[in-house]
Amino acid sequence: MQEAIRNRDFTFRLPVRGMFPGERAMQKTLNQLGEIIRQQVSQNEVESWERLTRVLTHEMMNATAPITSISQSLLSRPDVKGSALEDGILAIYETSRHLSDFVTSYRKMSELEEPVLNEVILRSMIDDVSRKYPQLSWKIDILSVVKVYADAGMLRQVLMNLAKNAVEAGAKNMVVEMADKEFDGLQYDIQKQIGLYIGNDGVPIPAENRQSLFVPFFTTKRTGSGIGLSLSRRMMIQQGGSLELSERPRNGCHVAFLLTIGIYNRK
Repeated sequence: MQEAIRNRDFTFRLPVRGMFPGERAMQKTLNQLGEIIRQQVSQNEVESWERLTRVLTHEMMNATAPITSISQSLLSRPDVKGSALEDGILAIYETSRHLSDFVTSYRKMSELEEPVLNEVILRSMIDDVSRKYPQLSWKIDILSVVKVYADAGMLRQVLMNLAKNAVEAGAKNMVVEMADKEFDGLQYDIQKQIGLYIGNDGVPIPAENRQSLFVPFFTTKRTGSGIGLSLSRRMMIQQGGSLELSERPRNGCHVAFLLTIGIYNRK
């Protein structure tokens, strides 16, 4: 436990079997405290990255906008067209425009609208997402009566991001099912939330990359933006849920996530 806390890993679980009632109660309390700390750390990390992204995108847009405008203006001049300067100015213009587009995509991290929470029939949404990724063989074990309290657009985007990542990791199979209350040391309040286990058989995530998986801009893909998972986690937190990486995937999966979301009509 001390080693886990030192490494900022709050997914630890302390055993409670074979203990006296008082000891068991103390261990359960420590486990619950670890879960509360983990949730708070995730929230603080999201807010910190959001502030940093807002500052960086503002400064970079201020720097690139005049370069793009001036180089575009120069390219339209008669004395530049066909001259030795044209290729160099064109390279400056295209590079600055590409950088502007790149920065604009990261503004999503700090410009998410407030979620609009409503009743969402979970199975229908997952079925809809699965039809958009027919290259995956889907195993969906969710009852059609399960309803969650969520922003439908945000939740759909999170599910699509996870499916897209699976495809890019070479997965052939996708598993979506209800998660155990205490699966993999990640707990949730079964009276207020449900947990979804979302796994695939794609290339496993290397151990050295697992801690950075939800860090904005971090990616191991040659053409990746590094925004998908960090944005997905933020969208889930905004809805009162969470998105975590499973340490021990099951059911033939090599990579798995645990997604929690509120239950509709929780009274």
